[in-house]
Amino acid sequence: MDWLADTLVLSRLQFALTAIFHMLWPVLSTGLAIFLVILEALWLRTQNPLYYRQARFWARLYVLNFGIGVASGLPMEFQFGTNWAPLSEFVGDFFGAVLGFEGAMAFMLEAGFLGIMLFGWNRVPPVIHFLSTVMVAFGANLSVFWILSANSWLQTPAGGSFSQGHFHVENYFTAINNPFMLRSVLHMSLATVETSMLVVAAISAWSLLAGKAEAFFSFSFRLALVVLLVVAPLQVLAGHESGLQVAEHQPTKLAAMEALWENHAAGEAPPWTVIAAPDENGGRNRWAVGLPGGLSWILEGRPRLSQDVRGLNSWPADQRPRMVGLIFYAFRLMAGIGIAVTALMGLTVLLWWRTGLTPAFFRRQAWLSWCWILAAPAGYLAIESGWIVRCVGRQPWTVYGQLRTSEAASQLPAQEVLLSLSGFTVLYATLLLFALVFGARIIRQGPDLTLEPPTGPVRGPLPLPTD
Repeated sequence: MDWLADTLVLSRLQFALTAIFHMLWPVLSTGLAIFLVILEALWLRTQNPLYYRQARFWARLYVLNFGIGVASGLPMEFQFGTNWAPLSEFVGDFFGAVLGFEGAMAFMLEAGFLGIMLFGWNRVPPVIHFLSTVMVAFGANLSVFWILSANSWLQTPAGGSFSQGHFHVENYFTAINNPFMLRSVLHMSLATVETSMLVVAAISAWSLLAGKAEAFFSFSFRLALVVLLVVAPLQVLAGHESGLQVAEHQPTKLAAMEALWENHAAGEAPPWTVIAAPDENGGRNRWAVGLPGGLSWILEGRPRLSQDVRGLNSWPADQRPRMVGLIFYAFRLMAGIGIAVTALMGLTVLLWWRTGLTPAFFRRQAWLSWCWILAAPAGYLAIESGWIVRCVGRQPWTVYGQLRTSEAASQLPAQEVLLSLSGFTVLYATLLLFALVFGARIIRQGPDLTLEPPTGPVRGPLPLPTD
């Protein structure tokens, strides 16, 4: 239990807790906002009440996630000033500016139009309401860009110089467009849409299995499936590209992801390790099951390596990641879920072509409904696993190659950090409980099928009090 008296460990645990919990909510609100844009565009084009009711129902889940995302995100950012003050001082000229851009450009844009999107159906013209929904979606996805740009900079710092314990920005565009940025933003943006569509599909499949609002949820399931048909294969490709950029810029992380301990020279055809038992103290795998010649095919698409691949033992122990087993299996969990979701989507499309995916089909083939119901939490698990690989694999650096994590943490009494960690644990557990209760209530109530689209003149704003 020595870690209870280690400020660095406790600060890392606290940031991990807040980040992992916070990530649950903007993932859904970001992808669901795009889904709402699609639904409202369909309603404007066709005037079909079904699309209007779809937008009103899914917007309720959106606002629940938005609210909890805001509440859980603020403590995470405050930690840069409390638990990670040396990091803020070291990189504040760039990192602080980018987080400020995210708040001023993205969050304020999303929050500013949210009220119109939720309450303006009968108070603004339909085109203006649609524009507000587009702005909400744009703001949510702009947040993804700024957050991933900032985090990518920590992975591959660029655009300036380090001197006297400080990063001096020389070119903001180069810093923002750092080597990790583009593929990271693409990978995360696709992940938010894919996970959101898995949630829509899961709720729809559960409702169809229960025989609720069959026409409504049959449509939402099919629309989510159409979006996944585009997004899921792209996500597999984006994930592969992200892996290649890790191989190029962070070889220690690649070695941990693959549990590689020894070097492999160009011309070799090393196996790809499927499962293993990494032994960090011994610098080896106690046992491993591998695919012969697989690593060269995964990394380079050829039977033999064209360049050397370094193993973890080629770096000093203090220059490489710890918790290799966590990184190794988190990567496989993320990749495995992505491939499994793509396979499930392909199978469902085939059944759609053969049977039409009628509501009766979902009741007869309950196994398919349950596969989709379980796919929703699997999508969240894949995202959290990806962030574990991304951040734990970066260790022992906070700013890769420039600032060690041990140097980035504030010197605080361990008991104070333990107290705040305990408080956040209780707070976030309470928020999660309320989210599950209110989310389940929304799903149980289902859509209001008596809602009629707005007709006639716009009513205008609410009257102001006169006294």
